[in-house]
Amino acid sequence: MAAAEREVGGGFDLTACVQEPIHLLGGVQSYGALIAIRAGTITVTSENAERMLGVAGLSGAPATCLLDAAQLAALEGLADADTGQTAMMPVTTTAEAGAGRFDVTVHRSDGMLVLEFEPAGAARDFPAIYTPIRQALIRLQMAGTVVEACRAAVREVRAITGYDRVVAYRFESLDGPGEVIAEDVADGWEPWLGLWFPATDIPPQARRLYERNWIRVIADADDATARLSGPLDLSMSVLRTVSPFHLEYLRNIGVRSSMSVSLLSGGRLWGLIACHGRAVTALSPQVRAACEFFGVALSLHLAALRERDGASARDRSRTLIARLLENASAGPARAWPLDPDGMAGVIACDTVVIRAEGRVSVHGADPGPEVVDALLAALPAQQAGSLWHSDRLGEDLPALAGRSSALCGALVLPSGPDGDLIGWLRGERTVSRRWATDPDEPVVLGPHGSRLTPRGSTAVYLASVRGRSLPWSANDLAMAVELGRAVVGVAVAHARRVSALNVELTRSNVDLDSFAHAAAHDLKEPLRGIANTATFIAEDTAGELDEVTARRLASIQRLAARMDELLNALLYYSRLGRTDLHREKLDLREAVTRAMEVAGPRLREAELSVVMPDPGTTITADPVLLDQVLVNLLVNAAKYVRPDGPRQVSVSGGAELVVQDNGIGMPPHLREQAFQLFRRLHPATAGFEGSGAGLAIVRRIVERHGGQVWAEDSPGGGATIRATFPDRARDLQ
Repeated sequence: MAAAEREVGGGFDLTACVQEPIHLLGGVQSYGALIAIRAGTITVTSENAERMLGVAGLSGAPATCLLDAAQLAALEGLADADTGQTAMMPVTTTAEAGAGRFDVTVHRSDGMLVLEFEPAGAARDFPAIYTPIRQALIRLQMAGTVVEACRAAVREVRAITGYDRVVAYRFESLDGPGEVIAEDVADGWEPWLGLWFPATDIPPQARRLYERNWIRVIADADDATARLSGPLDLSMSVLRTVSPFHLEYLRNIGVRSSMSVSLLSGGRLWGLIACHGRAVTALSPQVRAACEFFGVALSLHLAALRERDGASARDRSRTLIARLLENASAGPARAWPLDPDGMAGVIACDTVVIRAEGRVSVHGADPGPEVVDALLAALPAQQAGSLWHSDRLGEDLPALAGRSSALCGALVLPSGPDGDLIGWLRGERTVSRRWATDPDEPVVLGPHGSRLTPRGSTAVYLASVRGRSLPWSANDLAMAVELGRAVVGVAVAHARRVSALNVELTRSNVDLDSFAHAAAHDLKEPLRGIANTATFIAEDTAGELDEVTARRLASIQRLAARMDELLNALLYYSRLGRTDLHREKLDLREAVTRAMEVAGPRLREAELSVVMPDPGTTITADPVLLDQVLVNLLVNAAKYVRPDGPRQVSVSGGAELVVQDNGIGMPPHLREQAFQLFRRLHPATAGFEGSGAGLAIVRRIVERHGGQVWAEDSPGGGATIRATFPDRARDLQ
């Protein structure tokens, strides 16, 4: 034991407690005796067994020297019966042993039948406690909340056992600290209600034993242990001796006797009923059995209360999910279908992060883009629908350690391909706790031992749990899964709607393009006839027509030419919807040179100079359609030059195509209209020619490439047209 103890500066290394094999301490409490039987032969005995049982030479002797065959058979049957892991029956030892009366608790360990003997209690023990136990259980069932049930439990257990302090202790998590949530205490004892105790007070191996063995009684903290004659796993022993560390702990808090009753949830340790007494208290097996039964009943009732509360919380969350789905079904299809603000009501959190189609949106308290990016980069790879969660991100994802107190917990649900996910985030849990000891200070010398400090002393410290958020509950996880399924369902429904709409839209576009092409083509024939007839009349009656009639014929010819121009633009516009794209990586300077060959006459007429793009500038687009974009934009710049001052248009590239002139510009409120087919911002009487189709054609070409086009002011006046041509290299493969 000394080798396990490491004192550092007057302190004590708690890893010795954590690593101690408390199920193999090799002894039992001396108020009882133990024997272990293999194949009818007594193999292991406690050193006080011969004295207590009145038989010498027990080790290696047949078990019949102590108990008759009928009792042994009954004990064997109890050990093998489905009545739990331990069972008890009264026995009378053989005449050879002095015919003593004992209560024997029986279980199996290491392939042996283990019998633990305690002097038989008075016959009135069990009848005396039956009525109080029955009444206690009735009162327990009336409790409507977890805290109320625990308050009722500590009152009843104290009344049954007579201990000075009985508390109900709830663990925050399987390996976390615990809080005293209910207490019944004698006058003069320090109250513990509301105190938190560090997780190290009940190390992992002790928690595992509490899950296997519902009850643990220490009759006397100053007991002289009765050592065993051989090794034996005492996990299920009711007499198992106590770790010296724990005995020292009890002495330092002024406790002589204690009992702990496990409170389990789903087979895992949820909490304890802990009892402390100033005097030696050896509970009879009947009283222990009653307390164990009470612990089982309380565990079941607490589970029912928690399930009721959980069901209520789930119902509330499902109601919110249903509302979100209703709104999503009625709304337009989009990358993320649900209202992010409503999702914080489904699962309590500080922030909701959504990544959909490569876009990240943050709703609620924003921890900052750098923190969010660091979280998304550090998350482990998960399959869609599989949850990942943590309430201590700095420990589970070291890259986030110390990043921000606004991000200490995360519940993440991958929701689709390409990294789509939903994330609920929680900040640091800042609720102060009253600790029964400072959890950050090392254990120091105590007044009643050479190792452990009084963990339950009057020194009360205020501390906050640093770097941890409120843990994610089972309900949180369940609701996240349900919400994920709902999102997938909405996404599938929207995908079907979008697919159907796309089919209908494609059909409509085909019909519209066909109509525009047919209408324009068919209209050109009678229009040509009108124009030709007007020309023939003017030629045949030259010099014979009065001025008014001649002017009217000229108007017919001019309007026919204008109509022909509009029909040509409409034909070209309709063809764009059926033109296949052939993307190439093009030299923008060469493309502008080709466009100037077509637009040259208009540029020279307007005396408009062109500033070429930098050499080596490239753009990925269909070469024929890009030429048409450039021609339209250059002609447009020539059309709307300033009447005075230098006239210039520049073309540049890079992330986007930019054509910038210093002409008359566009009024801001009319810029969007300029891209509509046949929409002109200036009346024909203002002297600006054109069909009003140029910018509409530019927009359609750019959108066919998956880009966008818009107009802005130019510095110093004029208009700037910007167009994006996404570089989709995969289309070229």
